[in-house]
Amino acid sequence: MAITLTLIAIVLFSCILADKFSGKFGMPALILFMTIGMLFGCDGFFKIQFDNYDFAEKICTVSLSFIMFYGGFNTKWKTAGNVAGRAICLSTVGVLITAGITGVFCYFVLHLSYAESFLIGAVLSSTDAASVFSILRTKKLNLKNSTAPLLEIESGSNDPVSYLLTMIGIIILNGGKLTNLPYFTFAQIVYGIAIGVIIAGLGIVILTKTSLISDGLDTIFMIALIIFSFGVSTAIDGNAFLTVYLLGIILGNSKIKNKKIMIPFFDGLTSLAQILIFFLLGLLAFPHKFVAIIIPSLFIAIFLTLIARPIAVFSILAPFKCSYRQCLLVSWAGLRGAASIVFSIMVVASGRDVPFDIFHIVFMVALFSVAIQGTLIPYVARKLNMIDDNDDVRKTFNDYQEESAITLMRMYIPKGHNWENKLVSDVNMPTNSLAIMIKRNGDTIIPNGDTKILGGDSVILSVPSYEPSGKENLEEVVIDKNHSWCDKRIQDLDLPENVLIALIKRGDESLIPDGGTYIRRNDVVVTYR
Repeated sequence: MAITLTLIAIVLFSCILADKFSGKFGMPALILFMTIGMLFGCDGFFKIQFDNYDFAEKICTVSLSFIMFYGGFNTKWKTAGNVAGRAICLSTVGVLITAGITGVFCYFVLHLSYAESFLIGAVLSSTDAASVFSILRTKKLNLKNSTAPLLEIESGSNDPVSYLLTMIGIIILNGGKLTNLPYFTFAQIVYGIAIGVIIAGLGIVILTKTSLISDGLDTIFMIALIIFSFGVSTAIDGNAFLTVYLLGIILGNSKIKNKKIMIPFFDGLTSLAQILIFFLLGLLAFPHKFVAIIIPSLFIAIFLTLIARPIAVFSILAPFKCSYRQCLLVSWAGLRGAASIVFSIMVVASGRDVPFDIFHIVFMVALFSVAIQGTLIPYVARKLNMIDDNDDVRKTFNDYQEESAITLMRMYIPKGHNWENKLVSDVNMPTNSLAIMIKRNGDTIIPNGDTKILGGDSVILSVPSYEPSGKENLEEVVIDKNHSWCDKRIQDLDLPENVLIALIKRGDESLIPDGGTYIRRNDVVVTYR
């Protein structure tokens, strides 16, 4: 027991170090997690014999459910909503096209059976957002034309479709009745959506309308909600991955309390899940078998990257009048990752001897995809002139926060203000706030208790940050160059009567606005409704 726990700790330490140094090599840490798994495996240094696909399937399925939940939970719908239509088309019709074309290639070129070809296409039809965004976040690269949120929604929502195709492929491989497929497909989609929406609504009511969940137990409640929704959906033949993804989308974009605490918690939990999946992939792999499957795997990876994926992307995005540069970048960014790995393990664990080595084929395709495509994403994006250096890709996600150690607020003191001609020590300042400087006629004064405040001064206060309880209708609006409020005065905006602009965050300052205040690009406008 002690040796096992020590090995687990060593694995985790190794993966943490791999994640730290991966950015220097310009590739996702996930590929290094695979390598660590192989080093511990039967052909590695530690010679651990592990080939229990049933156990691996259970662990990886649970891990993938948390990854998919967080993919939805961290999606900022206000940023991604304008590209949701084309993203969903990519994640549904695009997956079917990719799977179909890849399956045809495997059947006619690699001479696999119909069922085997179908499964290869199904398992490899989804893309992996974690691999793409680990690169974009590390390099702080934002992509033009809302490409980042497009990839985010597509990659998060195409896994359930790939899972559905994989399950159909397993049924075909195991000689199941094809007459059951229509109902199976109906149940997967309809029950999967219904359970996700119902449980998300129940969760929102409990978190916002009741006091059933004590402070500090919010994250535990969310974990229970994920497991419960996954279990219920599976029990009635719904698509459990679709269920948890919708659960994440709805909860992540609702006004639940302590969301800023939940996001870093699930970010860490998801990182652990990714480490586990890719480490198990490496542990299950037998490198001595690579020689036999490296050529067909390379053919599949090349065909998928240069033919199947581009055909799917251009056929979907061209009607939306997306530029060819955006289509090329979206095509290149379609990396294979965690979901494909888990689905290949499901095939092997399905209870029937698979006549071809799907697991090692998926391993090699994922390895080629992450190592070559992933490493070259920044280069390809720059060559296509698709990088917006004036923005930050992190704003695409719900976990984005302005990088400021303290919150600053500027108070302008007009003539006649009750602070005018008073000493700093004599004024009633907001609780726990501190006057750290005074702007006066272009000069900056560092005040003390004996400093007199004059009319026309701007007093800069440091104030404690505030975490909404979830009952207030507070909303943050990020102003980009295309926003209708950009470079306009508040008094010129056509705001509903029940909406008030309460605060403007500009850089490291928080401004209390009036009607004459101009809203600028990159401002974060806080509205109260």
